[in-house]
Amino acid sequence: MELITWAHELAESLLAEPLPRRWAHSCGVQERARGLAPVLGDDAELLEAAAVLHDVGYSPRLVDTGFHPLDGARFLRNVEHADERVVRLVAHHSCALLEAEERGLRRELEDEFELERPDLVDALLFCDMNTTPDGRPTNPTDRVAEIVGRYGPDSVVGRFIRRAEPEIQAASARVNGRLAAAGVPQPM
Repeated sequence: MELITWAHELAESLLAEPLPRRWAHSCGVQERARGLAPVLGDDAELLEAAAVLHDVGYSPRLVDTGFHPLDGARFLRNVEHADERVVRLVAHHSCALLEAEERGLRRELEDEFELERPDLVDALLFCDMNTTPDGRPTNPTDRVAEIVGRYGPDSVVGRFIRRAEPEIQAASARVNGRLAAAGVPQPM
């Protein structure tokens, strides 16, 4: 619980005031992560911490490259008490390698941050893509459509998210499959 408290307080200090909607989203993603605890075992706390921290790279205090997974992970790796696995999850959340490629930053992301275990990457992707910008539950299809609508289909984010949609759907299906196999009621 100590890791979650630390992560929540840090994310709140970076997002709540300057970006209240982003903070609401992060809290919703954290809540989704909490719901995956029955299938994550010892990694439940790790996922919940990464979930609340996943968008800290949007904080005006941290923006450097303009690519929030990289900016957030670079910040976190220099923060005392930051768990290396949480940092890796933040760096690679929600198909970040595909967006990094669109931005010409793939090599930097790959060189600086190792990938975390695929099941945890899936879990964080599931939590993010099943949560609206306001922190409410949604589904991956509506979430991708919302992102394309917000950024525009020809923007870097619009192009990336459409390329990532098959993996977003597949990861969501894998997580839902794990939940079903464990007898956990389906979220949403």
